[in-house]
Amino acid sequence: MITPFTPDGNDVDYKAFEKLLSFQLENDIDALVVAGTTGESPVLTKEEKLQLIKKACEFSCGKIPVIAGTGSNNTSEAVKKSNDSEKQGVDGLLIVTPYYNKCTQEGLIDHYFYIADRVSTPIIVYNVPSRTGVNISSETYKALSEHKNIVAVKEAGGNISEFAKTSVLCRDNLDFYSGNDDQTLPMMALGAKGVISVVSNIIPHEMKLLTQACIDSNFDEGRNVHEKYLKLMNTMFCEVNPIPVKSACNILYGFSKSLRLPLTSISSENEKIIEQLLRNYNMIK
Repeated sequence: MITPFTPDGNDVDYKAFEKLLSFQLENDIDALVVAGTTGESPVLTKEEKLQLIKKACEFSCGKIPVIAGTGSNNTSEAVKKSNDSEKQGVDGLLIVTPYYNKCTQEGLIDHYFYIADRVSTPIIVYNVPSRTGVNISSETYKALSEHKNIVAVKEAGGNISEFAKTSVLCRDNLDFYSGNDDQTLPMMALGAKGVISVVSNIIPHEMKLLTQACIDSNFDEGRNVHEKYLKLMNTMFCEVNPIPVKSACNILYGFSKSLRLPLTSISSENEKIIEQLLRNYNMIK
């Protein structure tokens, strides 16, 4: 989920966030992910993160899981953030690989095991090397799958061939979710369980149709949905995420499109492209 800000960007717009929560729940999504990359977690204060997580848990009322982004390149800090989120009632922890200081594959195993030993909530490992500079190998995934608290992966590495190898190696021991909307179909064909999505901020029902079709092994129907919305998925990455999807939410829902530095406003050219695309999809008049 995005994190809506007030027009000046100084505060979280919690009323807009609640509207977005209601919209997601009305469209039968399977889980809520709060304070992740799309939620601009690096620029949220500790208090803002916990308030967002609390509101998501209250809205969910146990109907669907709430997953909180609690990763850090400081292992001890990741534990603290995870424990704080657990107190709010989350059902899962989304923990990105260490960034900037980076680490070896052995370091990745030690990092995740250290955290997993100190939380009681299931962990979803988040692999996004384009942002972190670190990629998790298939063999490391196999090692991580041996810990009872490490249950799933958001895989945004982008390498389908490598995922095919990993899927075979870790079958039944780790659940995988696509971290890229446009790779949901091929990854689910190889055994992934779904997607942790950006574009579902604006088309949750359609992404649910796509994933459910794949779960039902109806890949022809899944391909139809994939092909129909592929351009929209790709356009949400015409600039750095979440700049485009915040622009789309502004056009659709009237939320402020404000971001916090170092993210900057979408270009007028790309904003026009998004607006026209939403019109082409009959999402606006």
